[in-house]
Amino acid sequence: MLFAFTGTDKPGQLDLRVATRPDHVAYLTGLYDTGVLKLAGPFIDGNGTPCGSMLVLEADTIEAARDILAGDPYAKVGLFAATEVRAWNWTFGKPAGN
Repeated sequence: MLFAFTGTDKPGQLDLRVATRPDHVAYLTGLYDTGVLKLAGPFIDGNGTPCGSMLVLEADTIEAARDILAGDPYAKVGLFAATEVRAWNWTFGKPAGN
C-alpha cells in the first residue's frame, strides 16, 4: 500500500534543513534503492526556499510507514512543525511496471 507524507518545516529552520540534508538524502536514497520510496521532494515558498517535504512510500500498514518516516534525519532533528501520513492511490503519471 502507498502512503503520502507531508511535513511543514518549523519557522526559521532553514539552517537546520540545510545542515541535515546530506543525511536526509542518504536515508531517502536507501529507501529508493530498495523500492520503498516512490517519489519525494521539498515544498518551496514564494521565494523558492524549501519549507516542507512530501514523500510517497510503500509499506504494509500506516504504522509501518510512520516507523520508516520516523527514521528520516529530518524527523529525528525535529525539523517539522506539522506532519501528516495518509493512504494514497497513485492514479495518474504512474511509471510503467508499478
